[in-house]
Amino acid sequence: MLTTEQPESRGRTRFILKKMLGSLLTLVFVLVFNFVLFRIVQSDPIGSLFRGRNVPAAKIADLRTAFGLDESLWVQFWAYVRQTFQLNFGISYQSRQPVWNEIVSAIPATVALVGISAVLSALIGTVGGVIAAWRRNTWKDHAITSGTMVFYSMPDFWLGMILLVGFAVVLGWFPVGGMTDAGTSATGVALLLDRIHHIFLPALTLTLAYLGEYALVTRSSLLDVMGEDYLTVARAKGLRDVVVRNKHAVPNALLPVVTLTAINFGFVLSGAIAVEAVFSWPGLGKATADAIRGPDLPMLQGLFLLFSAAVIFFNLLADIAYAWLDPRVEGA
Repeated sequence: MLTTEQPESRGRTRFILKKMLGSLLTLVFVLVFNFVLFRIVQSDPIGSLFRGRNVPAAKIADLRTAFGLDESLWVQFWAYVRQTFQLNFGISYQSRQPVWNEIVSAIPATVALVGISAVLSALIGTVGGVIAAWRRNTWKDHAITSGTMVFYSMPDFWLGMILLVGFAVVLGWFPVGGMTDAGTSATGVALLLDRIHHIFLPALTLTLAYLGEYALVTRSSLLDVMGEDYLTVARAKGLRDVVVRNKHAVPNALLPVVTLTAINFGFVLSGAIAVEAVFSWPGLGKATADAIRGPDLPMLQGLFLLFSAAVIFFNLLADIAYAWLDPRVEGA
């Protein structure tokens, strides 16, 4: 017996394919823009790197040749495209190491810091938003909304410096920076505890900084669905208030939170440049700050492309999740 694909399934497939094509075209645009942008901003990176130093012109010319900067823009562009598909982003001007190796070595630190903070802020902020909406205009609502907005309104680097001065410098409870103690030979559990000790303050900074957006988006979305007829019907059936909230109201209110979570996870790889710089955390954010100060054109190009690809990928995941959670978006 032959079976035919259901119209709903076909519509979902078309929707997902359309989003995938859009993501691919966006990535191509980013690839071209990445090349053009840094050539416009930094037309002579080797000359800028050694500006003010007594470096022989012959050495500068040799470096331009070594980095392929003496070729025409078209030749540089096609070499850039070919090397990008090979994960070859060139050689860092500062470290003289392959850019991809530098990026890979910094990824674990950033994923650990920003990933933990993103998960904690999403969980705590969403729960706080649910409580604030369900108990609106009560002291719980006012306390959660006001408290999270206070932290959200603070620049994350300023909040980080406050925590650093208070808990690391004045009280001495935490280290002032780095990922481990200098010169440590700890291994196993001792090394893990040492890293937890170092990651606590920067992770707390980022978690507090992004609680507000999750709490407010969740609260607003839940308030929108609380007046729907299906909730009235559920209460009329005699369901307890907590069941109506958790099984009927909250699942329908979480669609905007899905998008927000996906977008924030897209920025996980980009790290938090200011916070990583404040706490000297050796991740991609600090690598970006160091490359900007250089300036280190190959490093900046590689980081920018990686960050853009991460955002595009996680936005695509959000669109796919939407298609499964709410079939209505397939017609959008």
